[in-house]
Amino acid sequence: MNTFPILLGALCVYALAYRYYSAFLAAKAMMLDDRRITPSHLYEDGHNYVPSPKWVLFGHHFAAIAGAGPLVGPTLAAQFGFAPGFLWLLIGAVVAGCVQDFTVLVASVRHKGRSLADIARTEISPFAGLVAMIAVLFILLVTLAGLGIVVVNALANSPWGVFTIGMTVPIALIMGLWMFKSHAGQVTITGPSVFGVVCLLSAVIAGHWFADSSYASMLTFTPHQITIMMVIYGFVASVLPVWLLLEPRDYLSTYVKLGTIAVLIIGVFVVHPNIQFPNFTQYINGGGPIIRGKLFPFLFVTIACGAISGFHSLISSGTTPKMLDKETDARFIGYGAMICESLVGVLALIAACSMNPGDYFAINCPPDVFAKLGLHTVNLDMWSREVGEKLAGRSGGAVSLAVGMAQIFKGLPGMDKLMGYWYHYAIMFEALFILTTVDTGTRVARYVMQELLGKVYPPLGKSSGILGNITCTTLVVVSWGYLIWTGNISTIWPLFGTGNQLLATIALAVSTTFLINMKKARYAWLTFIPMCFVGTTTISAGILGIQTTFWPLRLRPGMYFAGLLDTTLMVIFITGVVLVLVDAIRRWIMVLNGAPVPEEAFGPPVTEKGEVKMGCC
Repeated sequence: MNTFPILLGALCVYALAYRYYSAFLAAKAMMLDDRRITPSHLYEDGHNYVPSPKWVLFGHHFAAIAGAGPLVGPTLAAQFGFAPGFLWLLIGAVVAGCVQDFTVLVASVRHKGRSLADIARTEISPFAGLVAMIAVLFILLVTLAGLGIVVVNALANSPWGVFTIGMTVPIALIMGLWMFKSHAGQVTITGPSVFGVVCLLSAVIAGHWFADSSYASMLTFTPHQITIMMVIYGFVASVLPVWLLLEPRDYLSTYVKLGTIAVLIIGVFVVHPNIQFPNFTQYINGGGPIIRGKLFPFLFVTIACGAISGFHSLISSGTTPKMLDKETDARFIGYGAMICESLVGVLALIAACSMNPGDYFAINCPPDVFAKLGLHTVNLDMWSREVGEKLAGRSGGAVSLAVGMAQIFKGLPGMDKLMGYWYHYAIMFEALFILTTVDTGTRVARYVMQELLGKVYPPLGKSSGILGNITCTTLVVVSWGYLIWTGNISTIWPLFGTGNQLLATIALAVSTTFLINMKKARYAWLTFIPMCFVGTTTISAGILGIQTTFWPLRLRPGMYFAGLLDTTLMVIFITGVVLVLVDAIRRWIMVLNGAPVPEEAFGPPVTEKGEVKMGCC
């Protein structure tokens, strides 16, 4: 099966969805209006609330949401065949993921840039808000660990990757000062952008030289050392003003992300590799060497971000709404960025499925497991020689994706001798792709932690206060750092995938309530139908995961506490989601039967006279 018409068809679907479906959502359901003053202007403080140009904020938002999920998830889900993952990535993103990101972003902007849990408190009830806040915090910490473990695996013993990723920090600091402080009262984009791209490309090239030099050992670190450095970086990125490091670094990394994706699209169109996987494999009924469960429901939690991701709702109600310049920018940023992420997932799936199944499973399975599959490798030994590393048994999805990408790049004219270069570039690309999600996620987790602890000790709840920033950031980075330190991809990724999609269920329930409270119940199906599907599949996966993965984990030597912890976290996730859903349904019934909406629900709408006041829009 040739990849050319597959990718072309996907691009057409994305274009039509953005042109028509997102416009329908913006005009009819959300009624975007630039006469509303966004939180970035209303509460501008130069720290968290910073009005930002549309393209800069798009770069930050896309870099923040696009992490391990669209890269690793589709790669691992290739076990089930090409068709299931492709259809879910395409359909799920258009009707569920993009809708969630966009509606939550608008809801947060209308609620003064507050978090998803705080929106739940206002729209549903204080009880739902508290439960959502606790569930969001636990799910977010596990999500950060799931994203971080992939970075650790990618950067461990990789001086090239560490050098290039490390250089993005000073480059971003210079860009931040140049963009936001060089001209009082305005943001400078062109000069810093050119500077950042040139420096980053130079860092990529220099990293290759550094890795081959006698100094490589200076930046060769073990997984535990990488974990410590990630914790330190996450702390610094969360505490510093958002304009100084976080936003310019995410904006800079977006050039690499979108540039690499563009080259990968060109590569597919030029090389048009064939899909070597069947549409459906024998593992759709369970018993696979990578994912033990059946296609339903485990496909929908393995592809954790490319179709829909609860983590995105935290960015859409975290950093992004505090920097949105005007309401109409929400369509481009919320819906558009998720389309780009879905495209990344499709490309990752194509790269994985263009490999011979024997090579794919040899990379993603331990040698003893692969020996029992009855498959044989085709190109694996040649690839190992070309990249200078042993590739067999490198599970987790990152290595097999890098090999698949390098194979496509290698097929471009004049690139046939550069397999090793492209492989290491892909590893660096994956680490850069994911790390921008970890730093923003840490900041969002700090916001949630501050909201929660601020109820106990108010000074901790001040987002710009030094005490709250340092205390809550420390708690956050230590928590996800501990999970990475004591876990691995096989224990963290299933927990991350399921928790992430359970969070999406909460986000869609809050969005549905937001629409009903706004007297837009006729459009509530836009979020209600995806909520039902995602909730059904994910709760099923969570229950089965407890039975087959997390609870039995206690019986393995040295894994008793890990099994108990993972089981407890999953029970907390499921219980929190069910409680929020029940309370949300109660609110829907009350409002639809004529009960008054909660005070301050859905934010201040604009009347026909242009006045901003509370009431139905």
